[in-house]
Amino acid sequence: MATNVTAPAPPGPLKRWLMAIRVPTLPAAVVPVLVGSATAFADGFFRPLVFLAALLAALLIQIGTNLANDYFDHLKGADTPERLGPTRVTQSGLIAPATVRRAMLLCFGLAALCGVYLIIIGGWPILLIGVLSIASGILYTGGPFPLGYNGLGDLFAFLFFGVIAVVGTDYLHIGAFRLTALLVSLPVAMLVTAIIVVNNLRDAPTDRKAGKRTLAVIFGERFARIEYATLVLGAYLLLPAMWWGGAVSPFALLPWLSLPLALPLLRTVWTEQGRVLNLALRGTARLHMVFGALLALGLILT
Repeated sequence: MATNVTAPAPPGPLKRWLMAIRVPTLPAAVVPVLVGSATAFADGFFRPLVFLAALLAALLIQIGTNLANDYFDHLKGADTPERLGPTRVTQSGLIAPATVRRAMLLCFGLAALCGVYLIIIGGWPILLIGVLSIASGILYTGGPFPLGYNGLGDLFAFLFFGVIAVVGTDYLHIGAFRLTALLVSLPVAMLVTAIIVVNNLRDAPTDRKAGKRTLAVIFGERFARIEYATLVLGAYLLLPAMWWGGAVSPFALLPWLSLPLALPLLRTVWTEQGRVLNLALRGTARLHMVFGALLALGLILT
């Protein structure tokens, strides 16, 4: 006897946009601003309005980048029904491509408006950082030489969502580029890059078919697993090295409390493949947030 199966109802407008902006990835924008502000706070410098403006600009650039990825990956055919990751709203038809493109441009435009205030505070270095950040967000998957399609996505994440974001935030509070900010940016950069590595490891089979040459495609999935382990473990090992070197106080070792979150992720990424890595992706984003919050707390306690 035939059985009637009711198809699941399509997500509502709010849920569609939450899927589009990829809420689980937003800590990648929050953590660098927290850590950069905490670094300045530790030395007696903190500007509340600068913190809020920098945080809003970072979130808008992250959301704009996510929308750009959704839109340009669809245009380039990288997102197919075989995709193992979360649903992409453009490829699935949940939101029209033109609407996603307009939302992307709106986010980058609002980020630029926030940047006007930050440029007044920080001058031409912040203008340069802002222009490069927005341009890279678009060129990650767009343009004639998309970074994410040519093995440069990991470097992009390391620099713009790690080093530049932390150092730039510290600069806005203090007015100078400092070695301390550069050092504490490195573990943040490592963990945010680890998020990209899991994503690329999961998508390696479909990316290979689509001609998307991530490092996981160029050098193989074993390389991606080694890269992930190096980034995660390196983030933890850098902290005692910085303490022994006198760059930070013992409170900066607080992120070691998050190690129980990291160990299962290392095991999953090393042994699993396919959709199971979606759990590792979310877990790595959560680890990045917890690690970063503990690092910021340690700096503030200093």
